Amino acid sequence: MKESVVQSVAKHPPSSARSLKKVSKVDPWSVGALCVALIVLAPIAAVVWIAFHPVENIWPHLMSTTLPRYTRNTLVLMLSVGVLAASMGAVTAWLVTRYHFVGVRWIQWALLLPLAIPAYVGAYALVDFLEYAGPVQTGLRSLFGWQSSRDYWFPEIRSMGAAIIVLSAALFPYVYILARAAFREQSGAGEEVARSLGAGAFARFWRVGLPLARPAIAAGTAIVMMETVNDFGTVDYFAVQTLTTGIFSVWLESNNAGGAAQISSVVLMLVIVLVTMEKVSRRKVQFFSLSTRNRPPERVQLTGIWNIMAFAACLLPFLIGFVLPFSVIFHHALSNMERWHDPALTTALLNTLRVGGIAAVVTVLAGVFMVYGVRLSGRTLPRLLLPITTIGYAAPGAVLGVGILIPLATLDHGLADLIERLTGTPTGLLLTGTSFALILAYCVRFFAIAQGAADGAMGRVPPSLPLAARSLGRSRGQVLWEVYAPLVRASIGSALLLVFVDCVKELPATMLLRPFNFDTLATQVHEQASLENLGDASPGAVLIVLVGLVAVGLLARANR
Repeated sequence: MKESVVQSVAKHPPSSARSLKKVSKVDPWSVGALCVALIVLAPIAAVVWIAFHPVENIWPHLMSTTLPRYTRNTLVLMLSVGVLAASMGAVTAWLVTRYHFVGVRWIQWALLLPLAIPAYVGAYALVDFLEYAGPVQTGLRSLFGWQSSRDYWFPEIRSMGAAIIVLSAALFPYVYILARAAFREQSGAGEEVARSLGAGAFARFWRVGLPLARPAIAAGTAIVMMETVNDFGTVDYFAVQTLTTGIFSVWLESNNAGGAAQISSVVLMLVIVLVTMEKVSRRKVQFFSLSTRNRPPERVQLTGIWNIMAFAACLLPFLIGFVLPFSVIFHHALSNMERWHDPALTTALLNTLRVGGIAAVVTVLAGVFMVYGVRLSGRTLPRLLLPITTIGYAAPGAVLGVGILIPLATLDHGLADLIERLTGTPTGLLLTGTSFALILAYCVRFFAIAQGAADGAMGRVPPSLPLAARSLGRSRGQVLWEVYAPLVRASIGSALLLVFVDCVKELPATMLLRPFNFDTLATQVHEQASLENLGDASPGAVLIVLVGLVAVGLLARANR
């Protein structure tokens, strides 16, 4: 009864609200929401336009030389990381939600910590740990009396296989978080029936738990695969040529922006296909709980060898994804204490805080503005654009760099020439010569986080509250500030922090769009590590990890 009354009020607002809506035909909130959507989608449209209208068309040359290799490596890397990360995330989530074993209370939260380690930092640490001069091979030579690398065989560290392991260990928590939530929400009745029919532990996981959690696992795997396509630091360090490294090579080394846009369009098509497949798979497979009293499954106490095996299965991803890279990086940071006083590190830290902070605030404000404007509008076009704006998160940073820098540089040169003609004073490049382009890329790339948080939070606010405020004479801006803001404050704060942390870790877009002689923590760490100078890179890497740990703590608190 109560829900029907609320729906009736939402469909038929008071006459005062209807009259206020008719006062102005041009709603600034709706127009503003439309403008935000167009700004977010503009870089994607620019990539497609430049790809079809290049100054020098090298598409036939790309097709006959490097593009097949780039595409093949990207597909192999993406699929391999997706399968491995999905397996790690689903199995660990099942174990911590269905069984009691030694250490389960802390390991279920420790499995979130690899999210704090950027994949490229994990790559630097793994190579340092396993290379010829590293502790592993040095210990083997000392133990067995070997004199050189010719005396023994050791797997190649900088390879596709190592890249797959590093990316999987860094990204599997995306699957783990969603799978863990899905397993916790399942009813225990299904497993009890399966157990009564003689199904063992593996059969219950494979036939009952896994199919019911498939939509969540598919969503997490899609995120993992998109982040794999976006990665540049790891594949560049391991000398794996992918579509993302191809964008950098064609643009920066061959000086061909059109070719970079054409490779970017291939990446974009790949991402769109991936997102579409994920949404279609979730639409075709739906499960519903028919019981009004949903009782969670009881955890089974493991003993003996099974107790140890379950703990080892959960501990291994945590060791590879967090303990190993953080230990290596932290050891180098302690061994190079003088590097902490380097002015370049301080400058990079301040640059990171400034551009990341501005981007986070602007992104969250734009997300709130757009979601609120779409809700006020009620028109078809803004509602259609709202979910499309999330594609920025799926688009790799290198693709956004192409779509932002090329048209923005053209606009910037025209603006500088105009100002110089009018004032007689050269101003230089105001957009691409500053951090404006970089902040814009961050906003577009992570707009989906802010938009999703604002949409979900505002959707939980009863429609009767803003309607009541409007009937009392409050303006739409006052309703947003006095009604919505106090109720969605926690979600918006979480989105602000998550966007900031992602800005701190973002590498491809930062390398393409940063002004001359402008370093962030991510670019400084990558440059030093590329020069095999992990000691100088380690303080910046530790700072990035510490910022990431704050976000992980927030996620752990939200998933309790």
